[in-house]
Amino acid sequence: MESNQNYSIVDTTANPGPLGLLAFGMTTVLLNIHNAGFFEMNSMIFGMGIFYGGLAQVIAGVLEAKKGNTFGLTAFTSYGFFWLTLVGLLVMPKLGWIEAPSNTAMICYLIMWGIFTFLLFFGTLKINKALQVVFATLTLLFFLLALGDITGNSTIKTITGFEGVICGASAIYTGVGTLLNEVYKKDIFPLGTVK
Repeated sequence: MESNQNYSIVDTTANPGPLGLLAFGMTTVLLNIHNAGFFEMNSMIFGMGIFYGGLAQVIAGVLEAKKGNTFGLTAFTSYGFFWLTLVGLLVMPKLGWIEAPSNTAMICYLIMWGIFTFLLFFGTLKINKALQVVFATLTLLFFLLALGDITGNSTIKTITGFEGVICGASAIYTGVGTLLNEVYKKDIFPLGTVK
């Protein structure tokens, strides 16, 4: 006997967005407190870059793929690997594995990430205003980092650090807002949902 019933699969997997946003935001804040001149480059930043900013975001990106979210997959996986490449660029030369990148190479690296982030910004126009702030400030951060390397101006580098703290804080706000809004089933943190 054949059945004409339609079965649908309900997605019961957790939302990986808060994990990805918090991993990105917290790592970005800590690196940029360094960039603003408050403490030296150290193993805490490298550890955050590898394990939280790096691996946790890659995991979040893979989980976004399972949910069918191509934007989340692309963003979290890409920025997770950004953190891993950044740590690699800083650590591999210290281990004697390869020469450090030239200033020109780092400028190109930062500009390419700025362009990539600017292009992803257009995807946020269909999601929410909080993510728009994250991607707009991140685009600015990459271009300011490149400008600091182009000019060698320490004031620009310090200002960039403060701007990076703002960028990371906006990602933390968006991640915590997404998480708590879901837990409480109401808008505890306004995210500016696009209609």
